[in-house]
Amino acid sequence: MTDPQQLTDQAQTAIAACGDEVTLEQLRVRFLGQKGAVAELLRSLPELPASQRRDFGKAVNDAKSAIDKALTERRELLHQAALTARLQAERVDVTLPGRGEEPGGLHPISRTLMRIEALFRGIGFDVEEGPEIEDDFHNFGALNIPADHPARAMHDTFYLPSGLLLRTHTSPVQIRALQRQAPPVQLIAPGRVYRRDSDLTHTPMFHQVEGLMVDEGVSFAHLKGVLVDFLRRFFDRDDLPIRFRPSFFPFTEPSAEADIGCVICQGEGCRVCKHTGWLEVLGCGMVHPNVLRNVGVDAERYTGFAFGMGVERLAMLQYRIGDLRLFFDNDLRFLRQFR
Repeated sequence: MTDPQQLTDQAQTAIAACGDEVTLEQLRVRFLGQKGAVAELLRSLPELPASQRRDFGKAVNDAKSAIDKALTERRELLHQAALTARLQAERVDVTLPGRGEEPGGLHPISRTLMRIEALFRGIGFDVEEGPEIEDDFHNFGALNIPADHPARAMHDTFYLPSGLLLRTHTSPVQIRALQRQAPPVQLIAPGRVYRRDSDLTHTPMFHQVEGLMVDEGVSFAHLKGVLVDFLRRFFDRDDLPIRFRPSFFPFTEPSAEADIGCVICQGEGCRVCKHTGWLEVLGCGMVHPNVLRNVGVDAERYTGFAFGMGVERLAMLQYRIGDLRLFFDNDLRFLRQFR
């Protein structure tokens, strides 16, 4: 074919009749490809008389532009038609009833928190909450934690550019409660806390419940009575072995850690209890007089006790779960067990 206009008409007719993008691409190659019809016309230019080459070259370029425009318009139409067909095929009738509906359920951590709160409410403790972004005074200073204590280090605590930090325990809630309310005070403080740690038994965010009782005449005997009663009711075992071991915390003196007889092996020794028959479940002690003085409480008149426990650890023991990370993976196969 040697007539550019005739070539243009033929190409436009073929393009208009094209029904899919694959065929359209074949037409593009046929007319505009390196070996296509337009290229053949351009290669014939040297064979023409010099007086005809300019007009013929312009006619070929016009034909190329017209064919390219027709291809672009047709490609857009085919794309829109394909999109419309796909949307029509995938349309969802939102008025239809749902399929595969399943009843929901509380997360095991939520279940454990609710159980702990219910047990302490039953013996007269209030439930307090506080901010998760704290200042140094409430998170460390008021709790008798010295400036050089390892707990303040960057590798343990998430510090913010403002100088504030993500609380490392819920003890600041106790400080705020004592600043706001004169003794007697009897409360627990459940909530999220943050530390730089992540492995089978630690996560950067976890939950704690800390408790506080301050009044005249409060003794370590009261502390032991409350915690023994709580642990035995939490694990539903009146004969649950419980022991208190001396320990150290900056905000309590004397301090202790409470162990229970292993609920996995019943005290015979297993991997979970490291073959000791005992499991550490919480820390506790009598509130240090400096803590009381830091919040304006008369340490000569009032005494108190405090304790703290990890909710995930209690949930792992209660539900026999071996990997802490399962609580946060959102695996429905795991969560469906607690519906």
